[in-house]
Amino acid sequence: MNGSDLAAELRDDHETAFSRLGSSKAMYALTGGEMDGEHVRWAAANDALALAETLDSWVGEAESETPRSGLFADLADAAREHAADVVDDPALDEAPRLYDVLATLESTPARLGGLLGRYLVALEHAGQMVGFFVGDADPMAADAFRDRRSDLESERDRVADALEDACASEADWEAAREAADAVIEAAYEDYVETLESMGIKPKNVC
Repeated sequence: MNGSDLAAELRDDHETAFSRLGSSKAMYALTGGEMDGEHVRWAAANDALALAETLDSWVGEAESETPRSGLFADLADAAREHAADVVDDPALDEAPRLYDVLATLESTPARLGGLLGRYLVALEHAGQMVGFFVGDADPMAADAFRDRRSDLESERDRVADALEDACASEADWEAAREAADAVIEAAYEDYVETLESMGIKPKNVC
């Protein structure tokens, strides 16, 4: 098992959820039904700031600098930079539900697994955001979100590589997988319940 294998297995295991998290309905849920550029940018910034807050808390718990705490700090800085790139004076509103799951994780393998799940979800959203701005005839914004999608892919790969260093046993890999599953499931449940609250009935995952 390695980090790339785990990412591929997660995509297979949650194929239906990912297909819906990468749909236009997911954008509708993320923006609260306000499908315009301002609200799409806000959703991207809010998610990035929620990630940064979670990572900052993990870095703060470290008693000394480690490769993992260095990674978490780098990813937090990148997330804050992304938020500032898409919204002037970004501020965290309500964190998406998946960050509640991330906040409960304690072991390094679980945290890295949860992060991997988060990046897989974020990549689905980023793809839809690119498509939104293409359809909105805003090529500069579309290019900016393409760049962000590329950054997310690189960050996902860093997390996958870190998993290989952190997981010394099958139990570690299982902890990583369970955490990733929980994060992905939380993102999907958030999507379903948000749509239902707006009177839209999404299909259940089979």
